[in-house]
Amino acid sequence: MTDSLGWRGKFAVVAPSTNTSVQPEFDEMRPRGVTNHFSRVWIPDDPVESDDDFNRLMENIRRELDSAVARVLTCHPDYLVMGMSSETFWGGLETSIAMKRRMEKISGLRVAMGSDACQAALRCYGDIRRIAVLTPYWPVGDDNVRKFFGDCGFDIVRLTGLKCKSPVLIAHVTEEELAKAVFDLDGDDVEAIVQVGTNLAMARLAGGMENILGKPVLAINTATYWYALRDNGIDDPVDGFGSLLAGHRTLPADYRAA
Repeated sequence: MTDSLGWRGKFAVVAPSTNTSVQPEFDEMRPRGVTNHFSRVWIPDDPVESDDDFNRLMENIRRELDSAVARVLTCHPDYLVMGMSSETFWGGLETSIAMKRRMEKISGLRVAMGSDACQAALRCYGDIRRIAVLTPYWPVGDDNVRKFFGDCGFDIVRLTGLKCKSPVLIAHVTEEELAKAVFDLDGDDVEAIVQVGTNLAMARLAGGMENILGKPVLAINTATYWYALRDNGIDDPVDGFGSLLAGHRTLPADYRAA
């Protein structure tokens, strides 16, 4: 029998317990017949005031991740979506591939990850190479983002890390602050702008900024959910989140990070 509400697909979504942005943004993008089922990776909302603090945050996520995946598997989902960002970029492309394979192995499902989704989304817009990136991270996190995109063949022209002071406070960054950061990152030398960090609420703003700047502005939550839908053969247009979801952009032939 087919799930009465998720008759097109039940998505298991794993996100940090401190994250208040990815769930509402994913739900806003959800087409009829697809359901999102969240599992929380328990982490404390500890202050983050240095690279060492950020590394401890990553350790907290890794410690609880597998348990969160195990919990959500009991609803028998069809697909696993990683509603987190920094861990998927950590160590660059090779480590990201290894993480995806491990998640596939422990879940028995296909997996969408933010890192993979961002590079796949960029490839939908032609031969883009020069990008700017916005993160909520401290420098150690930014370095891993730089490495991942560099490994994928992209040149980060500019990067702004907001150095948010705790996991919860990432979601407190205002739309005005995000818009200013995007304007500051933009320039004639930038072909696309990418925002990472799933607790930055930027999905709708990115779509509006795209119209203003006349170039792709990709929010990681939009890219990740687009990837999950397309990987399941669902191509419904969803308005309000930019050209990636509004049209029928499909995954490129070489979309998998591997």
